[in-house]
Amino acid sequence: MSKKYRIQNSPFIVPTDDGKIIKEHFGRASDGNSQISIAHMVAPAGWSEPFQTPEFDEYTFIIRGKKQFIIEGETIVLEAGQSIMVKKNTRLQYSNPFTEACEYLAICLPAFSIDQVNREDK
Repeated sequence: MSKKYRIQNSPFIVPTDDGKIIKEHFGRASDGNSQISIAHMVAPAGWSEPFQTPEFDEYTFIIRGKKQFIIEGETIVLEAGQSIMVKKNTRLQYSNPFTEACEYLAICLPAFSIDQVNREDK
């Protein structure tokens, strides 16, 4: 009988060139799961991504630090202990314009896909 659980001890480390640490525990890159992705991230101070319009819902839980969201023109800042859900097909930008790193969990439904994030050119 196979186990009805799986412990993830070796998440997929997503290569980045902007100092951001991304460890995908479950999802397309780590275990081929296209239904959900769960990633532990650390965004360094001063980090930002281009605007994007993802084709998946994204849930973010802030562990420490602060993260800025610009969602369809509205600027929102979340701090440790806060969370947010952004529905798919919503134009937004993620950034950390603050002086300390931001550690957070990101959960995407369906799973994150670079082909479905629809990032705009910087």
